[in-house]
Amino acid sequence: MPRVRVHQHVNPLSPFYRQEPEPIQICRVFADATLPLHLDIGSARGRFLLKMAEIEPGWNFLGVEIREPLVNEANRIAAEENLPNLHYAFANAMLWLDTLLSEMPYGILRTITIQFPDPWFKKKHTKRRMVNEEFVAAIAAKLAVEGKVFVQTDIELLANEMFELFFRNRQLQERPINKNPFPVKTERETAVEDRNLPIYRAMWQKPGG
Repeated sequence: MPRVRVHQHVNPLSPFYRQEPEPIQICRVFADATLPLHLDIGSARGRFLLKMAEIEPGWNFLGVEIREPLVNEANRIAAEENLPNLHYAFANAMLWLDTLLSEMPYGILRTITIQFPDPWFKKKHTKRRMVNEEFVAAIAAKLAVEGKVFVQTDIELLANEMFELFFRNRQLQERPINKNPFPVKTERETAVEDRNLPIYRAMWQKPGG
């Protein structure tokens, strides 16, 4: 089946994307809801999580994406590949991440990835960027103790902005990193590396005690 065609960018502040999502019910979307959870925010076509779910059956993988056709396509592929530890949710994470995660049992969410989010270069569009103070607060509140957040982008301006937001959250501490800690790369990451261009990466952890 050919790829679903969608707009590369959608305005997250338009009325359609302001719809409040239902909280995710992990007991309904995963065969074993007790497994540790990896959350990929801005999962696009979901190929990163698809490969991760295949090689890590002892984890559940949840992708969140604002473009609903991509979510439907990714869930169809997950079902065809018989991956009961993989699910994708349609939601505007910039506005509704806290609502989406509100009924998730604490301690389940162990790792989060935010990879190459839309930079929205124009000054009048900066308010559309996904990572904001409320977004980071929602992550910090739900992340398990010792849980980690990995962020990467090839846009230096966006990296500086996102990293500063994470630095300011007192629930999270930066952890040194010089490469992608995961065994799978996104299509964007591979393309940037093939062109020998820089990628800006950072990781934070929620300390215990």
